[in-house]
Amino acid sequence: MAIIITDECINCGACEPECPNTAIYEGADDWRYKDGTKLNGKIVLPNGEEVDADAPHTPLSDDIYYIVPGKCTECKGFHEEPQCAAVCPVDCCVPDENHVESEETLLNRQAFLHDE
Repeated sequence: MAIIITDECINCGACEPECPNTAIYEGADDWRYKDGTKLNGKIVLPNGEEVDADAPHTPLSDDIYYIVPGKCTECKGFHEEPQCAAVCPVDCCVPDENHVESEETLLNRQAFLHDE
């Protein structure tokens, strides 16, 4: 499953540089599939949706840091545990019950985002 940042976030920013997928963004910042990945131009996501990897998307939060579920792999393929949760001083990076995914799905996403 993806990780979510709860309202307890103190906006310290410790999580953002730790994300190997660049799935974490500061509140009110637009996000893009291309950020921190090998993706660019028109792409087809694993769910079959066609998007422009370079196009900005609306922030998922205006107030606190947020994690884009479609880019989060829980650090599978990179680390033993989610790095955002490991460095968060207030333990607000928690599993997102609304985005439960198998390890296989997360590893496939990691390959999609980074393999050439």
